[in-house]
Amino acid sequence: MECDRKTLIVMYHTMLRIRRFEEKVGELFGRAMIWGGVHLYTGQEAMATGACAALDKDDYITSTHRGHGHCIAKGGELGKMMAEIFGRGNGYCKGKGGSMHIADTEAGILGANGIVGAGIPIAVGAALAAKYKGTGQVSIAFFSDGASNTGSFHEAVNLGSVLRLPVVFVCENNQWAVSTAASYSLPIKNIAERAVGYGIPGVTVDGNDVLAVYAAVKEAVGRARHGDGPSLVEGKTYRWEGHYRGDPELYRAKEEVAEWREKRDPITRFRGYLLEEGVLTEQQIHGMETEVEAEVDTAVRFAESSPKPELSLLYEDLYA
Repeated sequence: MECDRKTLIVMYHTMLRIRRFEEKVGELFGRAMIWGGVHLYTGQEAMATGACAALDKDDYITSTHRGHGHCIAKGGELGKMMAEIFGRGNGYCKGKGGSMHIADTEAGILGANGIVGAGIPIAVGAALAAKYKGTGQVSIAFFSDGASNTGSFHEAVNLGSVLRLPVVFVCENNQWAVSTAASYSLPIKNIAERAVGYGIPGVTVDGNDVLAVYAAVKEAVGRARHGDGPSLVEGKTYRWEGHYRGDPELYRAKEEVAEWREKRDPITRFRGYLLEEGVLTEQQIHGMETEVEAEVDTAVRFAESSPKPELSLLYEDLYA
């Protein structure tokens, strides 16, 4: 699919922001400046970026426990995200949600989710509301290979198909569900094959090729917006880090991780494409990298200077 220069540059910028944000979160966690667990998105930047680039500003997404990349790609503010991860009152959820529960309804981010697969029915609900109201909005449900084996996935896809809802199911097949390999837990080669059972289109793409992700999701979003119902888009990708920061990763070979890091880095690949096509120069890319580094540092300072939640607020916001 042809992309205009502006879209290409925005996507590369988004991928850099996700990568640097996650690297900083990992660093700060290692320095005991962040409490609780963090599940880093490093290595999967092409998925969130390509998918969200296919959406309009008022469209919706639902996220996962590994959700920082989705939030950034959909327009989340780095400062508020970092403050939430720090557990500070100026965070998106007033410091009460942490890494796995960031939400920004104004940006169409209906929330990350600590329960595997739980965001999928929420995306279907948002799509049902959009269809009922006639707003023309589309929702994307991000989920993993592990979540594709949950009941919530199958129930949600079935309902979305039956009602022909404007929802796109985007599976980030990063090869591992905690310590269980996708090759062990799935009886099929491609998760997208499951679309057949629900009478909807299914496609598998290289999840580390941002242009392939963008093209597949854009087509699916177009179908959804025109009333043709859901699609299932699977991207084959890989999480560079363990399931959580600090995971000893005894379940997978170091050679496997090195292969994906060194030869299949989505940012390195896209950078080479942009240089080859003359979209950006080395100098422009360096300038963008410097700008992103500064933005992430500013987000950290915002988080550090944000107040801790008042104890009196402990029982507020418990119910929607």
